[in-house]
Amino acid sequence: MVKYLIIRVRNGGFEMQIEFQRAQRNDLPFIVQVYNQTVASRMVTADLEPVTVEQREPWFKAHQQRRRPLWLITADGQPAGWLSLSDYYGRAAYHATVEVSLYIDEQFRGQHIGQQSLEFVAQQAPALGITTVLSFIFGHNQPSLQLFAKQGYSEWGRLPQVAELDGELRDLVILGKKID
Repeated sequence: MVKYLIIRVRNGGFEMQIEFQRAQRNDLPFIVQVYNQTVASRMVTADLEPVTVEQREPWFKAHQQRRRPLWLITADGQPAGWLSLSDYYGRAAYHATVEVSLYIDEQFRGQHIGQQSLEFVAQQAPALGITTVLSFIFGHNQPSLQLFAKQGYSEWGRLPQVAELDGELRDLVILGKKID
């Protein structure tokens, strides 16, 4: 298995090794588990019910191509989350634009893995022919909005009250970053 990048992160006096590697089929149950951790919070995903491994199979297969990868994130050898790049829109003119998805296991949040992951995306983008990275984040998800802003993403649009979560209408913020 190819490890794309190994990063040593210092968090106070604590140091951890973060690695990014292409996700394999046997990683899919973990990927689904981490995704499902976010469903109940109503802050991260628009899914209202947990998903199954079987439901995520087509999505997983779509990310096995070189240009739209899915990476497993490990911290000190332990699965810690996942990161994917997806087509923004299914038209040829958008081939250099992607949507980034980043999900960190709840036991690893707050340890700078998100920051390192977005830096990794910026490093990988040129080799993948990517010039623009987008993220779609609910307006009430302040931790994610702050993370992306810290990494140089800015608000490019806002879709007011387009999602209904438990009877509350929520905004969707579109963040973007140009990659040099």
